Amino acid sequence: QVQLVESGGGSVQAGGSLRLSCAASGIIYRFDVMGWYRQAPGTQRELVAEITMGGRVNYVDAVKGRFTISRDNAKNTVYLQMNSLKPDDTAVYYCKLHRSARDYWGKGTLVTVSS
Repeated sequence: QVQLVESGGGSVQAGGSLRLSCAASGIIYRFDVMGWYRQAPGTQRELVAEITMGGRVNYVDAVKGRFTISRDNAKNTVYLQMNSLKPDDTAVYYCKLHRSARDYWGKGTLVTVSS
């Protein structure tokens, strides 16, 4: 069983930065993909960025050039560095681990960006 715990959310003004962390308990396997999703009020949860164990990354267009996803395999932790934040980035950010046909989710951390 995998448990994911996010941290690092908070309130920031537009143009500011935050760094989210997601610590995974349990064994992380070679083909696991970890990622960050977000959900703003009244919207569906959407992919923000994801990263494979080998370091291959994928970003949604809205965050390219501003957000950076990384992982520390030794610590079973994935990070999301968010720079140049915009009010549209306001959402609950969730960590996800994808393994075979199953997804594991964290409980989320709130990011609020004020103008």
